[in-house]
Amino acid sequence: MGLGSYWGEVMEVLREIIPVYDKVNSIISLGKDKEHRIRGISQRVLPGNKILDAGSGFGNMSKTAMRLTDGNISITLYDPLVPMLKNTGTFFEKTLDMANGVFEHIPFRDEEFDAVLCGYSLRDAINLRIAISEIHRVLKKGGRFVIVDLGKPDEVFFRAGVSFYLRCILPILAFVAGGRLGLKFGTLYGTYKRWPKNKKLEQLILEKFSRIEFEKDLMGGAIMVAAYK
Repeated sequence: MGLGSYWGEVMEVLREIIPVYDKVNSIISLGKDKEHRIRGISQRVLPGNKILDAGSGFGNMSKTAMRLTDGNISITLYDPLVPMLKNTGTFFEKTLDMANGVFEHIPFRDEEFDAVLCGYSLRDAINLRIAISEIHRVLKKGGRFVIVDLGKPDEVFFRAGVSFYLRCILPILAFVAGGRLGLKFGTLYGTYKRWPKNKKLEQLILEKFSRIEFEKDLMGGAIMVAAYK
């Protein structure tokens, strides 16, 4: 499971949509992205924690975590796209540590982080099982793996509804918000097709983690997950 050979195409699209990335994301999540990040991170990132924001983009998960802890955390932004990392400078008052790379080869020591955050990014892993294993490796004992992302409902009816939204409604909203660049958000449907159903994702995470809290919203089309090492 994962994007496999589709990964390169997705990365190229992400590189192109950087100018409208945040604006369009807020619109296509129906304004729920901030709420979902808060629900995912609350009580899972604690003051004094060392955090890896994996697939960080502009660092929205980190910004949420900093607000919830009054800035009393240490953050490393980690993303496969250098241009994404370069665009984070204006979003933070202090300079954060940054690293460039993929989920499948995280360049940090075993048990280095208290929490790993993945906000709308794990879905872009090349190999999902390897990505989860690497995240587990760099977490300390008792560490938390927090995922906020699209969900793929287990129920056929709800899954069809989410698919319809991503294929037919999302492109219209993305175009309104981001113009022609917004149309490129249509690649989201390609990542969604390769994304496991919610129950399967839960089982996959539990292959490595001891406990999981799996919260859903929007008919299961949005998930907030916390897995504990």
